[in-house]
Amino acid sequence: MSTATITPLPCCPASQLRIVETSSPTPAAPTPAAYEFALLETWLASSRALQLPLHQIECQQQDRGREVQRLLLQAHLQHRGQGDVGPALCVQREDSETWYTHRRLGTGSLKTVFGTVQVVRMGYSRTGAPSIYPLDQTLVLPARSFSYELQRRLVKAAVQNPFHESVAAIADLTGVAVSKRSLEEMLRDAAQDFDAFYQQRSPETATSAVLVAAVDGKGIPMVKPGGAPQPAVRRTKGQKANRKRMATVATVFTRAPWVRTPQQVVESLFRTCRPSAADSPAPPRPENKRVWASLLKGKTAVIQEVAQEMQRRDPGVVKTRVALSDGERALQILVERTLHVTLILDLLHVLEKL
Repeated sequence: MSTATITPLPCCPASQLRIVETSSPTPAAPTPAAYEFALLETWLASSRALQLPLHQIECQQQDRGREVQRLLLQAHLQHRGQGDVGPALCVQREDSETWYTHRRLGTGSLKTVFGTVQVVRMGYSRTGAPSIYPLDQTLVLPARSFSYELQRRLVKAAVQNPFHESVAAIADLTGVAVSKRSLEEMLRDAAQDFDAFYQQRSPETATSAVLVAAVDGKGIPMVKPGGAPQPAVRRTKGQKANRKRMATVATVFTRAPWVRTPQQVVESLFRTCRPSAADSPAPPRPENKRVWASLLKGKTAVIQEVAQEMQRRDPGVVKTRVALSDGERALQILVERTLHVTLILDLLHVLEKL
């Protein structure tokens, strides 16, 4: 469509007016994300959608909305470019420089929390060396085909739930299917930095006067792989299908003293009625509580880590140090020799054996 603009010439009569034809700008074509969003809006206002119950609208809107977000992320990746830095890539080292002169454009898939996107990137290579992709450094892409945000959510879910429940929950929330084996590999990678992460932390500020540590053993059932041969004989009385391995669990935290009488302690264990706030004030909460466990390290190694954590929190040894333990005498001796603290017997563990 065109419009006519009348431009008068200077010092000319009206009969000599000049007519200039101009074209209006052509509207830009809608992006795939905008087109998908328009379809979602149209569907929500359709007569069919207006007859559905709200929970079905939520499910379908979530699925269609996730596709809109995936297309937006795909468009963002296209705006970031392909990582083309020129005909060759020079890698500077301390005493030399290496040129990567072979270029090749490749496409890879990346699973994100919105779905799978395609990453087009330029690779530079040379004989006898792996290829270098500058776009990987710019976008901080992971080595795996799963984005860091998707890995973070998967690892967080796996810490709290079994593997099969974790992958099912993430698939329900994001629509992305991840195998259980991939999740196991992510967890192994995430656990590699566990010790280094806690060693580089600065001491937390705590105002409480008592520094508490606790060490205990926890039995972990060891499930045999599906392809492992199963014994044909019947299990004897008391024999379990899966043997347990003992994991050493430790915790360190700071807490304010809580002075109570023996009667108050007994009443807190065997309550017959709900106490009022005046009769039973709330106990002081732990500060900066850290809990960790290891199935591979022995008790001696974990207790040594507890000693290092206590020293890091209280280098001047100004706090009252105590250690909570159960009735296992060997563990008590090991804790006492390593930590040099006052031992407190866990009453709840003792009550189970009375």
